[in-house]
Amino acid sequence: MADIVLTTLNAKYIHTAFGLRYILANLGGLKARACLVESDINKRTLEIAEAILAHAPRIVGVGVYIWNVSQTTELVAVLKRLQPDLVIILGGPEVSHETGQQRIVELADFVITGEADVAFGQLCEALLASNSVSAARAALPKITAATAPDLARLEMPYEHYTAEDIAHRTIYVETSRGCPFGCEFCLSALDRRVRYVPLEKFFPEMQRLLERGAARFKFVDRTFNLELERSLSVLRFLRERCQPGHMFHFEIVPDRLQDEFLEFVAQFPPGTLRFEVGIQTFNAEVAARINRHQDYRRLKQNLRFLRDQTGVLLHADLVFGLPGETLESFADGFDELVALRPHEIQLGILKRLRGAPIARHDAAWGMVYNPNPPYEILQSKTVDFGTLQRVRRFARYWELIWNSGNFVRTAPMIWARASSPFRAFMRWSDWLFARVQRTDSIALVRLMQLLFEYLTVELRLGAADVAAALVEDYGRAGRGDLPAFLKRQLQQRGSSRSA
Repeated sequence: MADIVLTTLNAKYIHTAFGLRYILANLGGLKARACLVESDINKRTLEIAEAILAHAPRIVGVGVYIWNVSQTTELVAVLKRLQPDLVIILGGPEVSHETGQQRIVELADFVITGEADVAFGQLCEALLASNSVSAARAALPKITAATAPDLARLEMPYEHYTAEDIAHRTIYVETSRGCPFGCEFCLSALDRRVRYVPLEKFFPEMQRLLERGAARFKFVDRTFNLELERSLSVLRFLRERCQPGHMFHFEIVPDRLQDEFLEFVAQFPPGTLRFEVGIQTFNAEVAARINRHQDYRRLKQNLRFLRDQTGVLLHADLVFGLPGETLESFADGFDELVALRPHEIQLGILKRLRGAPIARHDAAWGMVYNPNPPYEILQSKTVDFGTLQRVRRFARYWELIWNSGNFVRTAPMIWARASSPFRAFMRWSDWLFARVQRTDSIALVRLMQLLFEYLTVELRLGAADVAAALVEDYGRAGRGDLPAFLKRQLQQRGSSRSA
């Protein structure tokens, strides 16, 4: 039994709720009366409610995010229907802005906006100290604006990672909060302060995680390379302790990487470091419009160094649908990024985050967003709905073909003879959707067959060359028996040679 249950719905099982662990760690004397009930959006709402109510809580704290708000609204409605006296406290970025417009806020008893690490515990103390929770609930304000806590004084959350978390899930860590840049599509633009966790406090926690066997880490710092000496201190700590199988993920600003930083990351074994590189657009005019300023020459120089001189895995982000961006300008930028050869390119569709300053462009650029989460752009003055649908399909097929790593040798054949990789892949994307009328649940072998057909029939590439590439790709992951259509191709090739 637990008086307080902390819960959220992660996007995937492999993810962990970092914020809830921070709250649990900072409950003070209430920590012994609290527990964590973590779930994900793939589970049924009633089963999640059952798991929560099994603890007979008096208070349930719920983390609400753009990826889970729809199902979490259902969950809160079910919990309230089953136990009307249950106190439900919401927190998270999705309910930190525009609270008056949300059904989930109407259903809940309290909302904490901002960083709730300390504020949640304070609210629980006020509720549980009263002889009547109902009376306390009526006396307290529904919405509390949390004060950003002093990171040097917060209790660290890392002991609340379980053995199962360590063995099977991504371990989130942080050395800073905030971002000094004002990119308008991001909530960090609202408060451009950067606050730091003292490294003398962080390093012992990291050491304990490593000793417990943690291997897959994601640093949630918004700009890891903001301060050179500080980032190098963290990297030195990791380099001295990294072992085969370790992976450390960082978000970096690519045009601000200094030579000393680049030279040091080259010392890590290949695959140990993974850099998420936010580029978003190569259109300087569009970037300036949303208050994003990048040195593109330096950006390209640094990415080339990372790709050619280090073993860092590069994951680069682009966003389609920014105010004033056209399909043509985005295509040119995508081609520039392909030429830099990052290991992965994530093509995201612009989302309207609640509270983000990008809303100021809505009227001028005719920005129309989906009213349902995740609030993606539907059309604008420069991009119509049909074009956005095509790009959505492109993004999904790019994940299946390139980012999956399943077609490392075969995929470049799609654009090998074209002047524009983006436009060549868009033609493949349009063709593929016309054939299958879906963007998911396409079996790997079926995708291979379709790719073979497109390359040999539509692009008229040699069947033997395409088959050889597919065989190599299929076997790269240690897969067993070849698909029947590839066996036939190899047999035909063998017969023609013997003849």
